[in-house]
Amino acid sequence: MAEKSDLGVAKKQISWVNSDELEAESVYILDDMNVEDGMNVNDGVNVNGGVCSSNGSLEPYIGMEFEDVEDTQTFYKAYARRKCFAIRTNHTRLSKDDKTLCAVDYVCIRAGFRSVSRKEKDRTHPQPVETKIRCKAIMGIKKNDEKWIVNKFVIEHNHILLAPRSTRLLRGHRGVTKVQKKLIMTLNEFDVPTRKIISVLSKESGGDFNVGCIGKDVENYLGSKRRKIFEEGDAQRLYSYFIDWQLKEPGFVYSMQVDKDVCMGSCFWADARSRAAYQYFRDVVTFDVTYLTNIYKMSFVPFSGINHHHQTIMFGCALLVNETVESYTWLLRI
Repeated sequence: MAEKSDLGVAKKQISWVNSDELEAESVYILDDMNVEDGMNVNDGVNVNGGVCSSNGSLEPYIGMEFEDVEDTQTFYKAYARRKCFAIRTNHTRLSKDDKTLCAVDYVCIRAGFRSVSRKEKDRTHPQPVETKIRCKAIMGIKKNDEKWIVNKFVIEHNHILLAPRSTRLLRGHRGVTKVQKKLIMTLNEFDVPTRKIISVLSKESGGDFNVGCIGKDVENYLGSKRRKIFEEGDAQRLYSYFIDWQLKEPGFVYSMQVDKDVCMGSCFWADARSRAAYQYFRDVVTFDVTYLTNIYKMSFVPFSGINHHHQTIMFGCALLVNETVESYTWLLRI
């Protein structure tokens, strides 16, 4: 049953969260202006020289002043969590003189609309649920000398707000805490899969709604740690090694996956001798994914067979960034 909130806006408490809204692209960043995940939304921030009350009584209003952009977003994010919705940065404007940030608009995640081209696009999967429904809730700020002042504020939403325990699972309010990161890394060292890591976190937190993150967040965190290791230059050295080997031996072939962040994923390689052996002894091919490298936690996958002398021969090798269906599909289609 719908009830009136203290702001006079009709609100209905529900406990489900749309799966499309639970999708995570990064553990650390919701958008270019987001603060770190895992923050305490009740932490005080400087507003008009004072401190935001921890009981959530302070609300935005036109003319409210902040010391900096980070304080502004922290405040509005905390307000959004108390009111059971999530926010994102919609517009940022730069000064014409020195190209510094001069204005920012924060909106409800259900603001805007899906473009017609996306709706009419031929799809192999069912049409996703409409999550952007032109919600008008907004808080805008602009810079005035050294202060940031609220110059826009619309409180009303055109959709039902979530229940408090569901709000923490929205993308804007999720985060992996420092304690959880340590536990995730420990479990990952022992090759515990993501679904079981989430199960452990759920038991430690006292339930799924208390975890504060989902499986995608865990995968993104582990992926970011792996990319940080690759930033040391090992991936580039491996690529250079493949290039050099191919110049010296034309029969050498390789294939490397590159993700949207231009970071290396899985890779496969085979030399001329292995490829020639495969042409004669490809009746039975086996591959073993039980090997793991020590540093990168990538599965080493050798492809092997048996020759006419009953000896084991190598057909090729691969490194898999993870053991998902997508990774195996990519490998076996090379």
